[in-house]
Amino acid sequence: MIEDDQRLAGMVVTYLGQNGYEVAHAGTAAAGLAALEASAPALVLLDLMLPDADGLDVCRRIRALGAPLASVPIVMLTAKGDPFDRVVGLELGADDYLPKPFEPRELLARLRAVLRRPQLAAPDTDLRQFGRLLIDSGARRVSIDGQARTLTSYQFDLLLALSGSAGRVLSREHLIDAVKGESLEPFDRSIDVHIGRLRQAIEDDPKQPKRIITVRGAGYVFAKVQDA
Repeated sequence: MIEDDQRLAGMVVTYLGQNGYEVAHAGTAAAGLAALEASAPALVLLDLMLPDADGLDVCRRIRALGAPLASVPIVMLTAKGDPFDRVVGLELGADDYLPKPFEPRELLARLRAVLRRPQLAAPDTDLRQFGRLLIDSGARRVSIDGQARTLTSYQFDLLLALSGSAGRVLSREHLIDAVKGESLEPFDRSIDVHIGRLRQAIEDDPKQPKRIITVRGAGYVFAKVQDA
């Protein structure tokens, strides 16, 4: 947990500890990044406003650290009510967000939902091949022509949900339920932000996608045939 509010951090550390989670707390971005490089956690709780850095920049820097931190789930905590900040956070690689003040039970529910995603999206086989695109669910790795593509945990599970129903149109609501694993109120159209980031990673031309196709008024379809 990277959070400068000592009182809030103490409450979260105590509450999550009572529910079986071990939480390491850092009060600054510098301390948090140093701790992450020393030991990769199962999840990062990241405050948007830190005394020595902007949380959005910290999110970007975490994603740039490489495996395994490139795909570690990030849940952002924000006191700001501006939806723009939340959208930017999702675009930079955050998996979820929670505005302050929040109920500890809601935080716990969101963390459980994020940490459950790999199990909920587990496919029948480890490898899925779509032309030049290879999805290895066991290693949680995606590559095109043998070149690895970096995805967040949320984006990888979204890709699993889409590719597991290749050729079928999936609604936004279906995808949110499949990936989130919890009936929490999603940020309006947040799934579109993740789809956009996923396209940036796996499409040859994100503006003219051939792998993840938008079906207006219905949702998205993952193409069975993607390369000539």
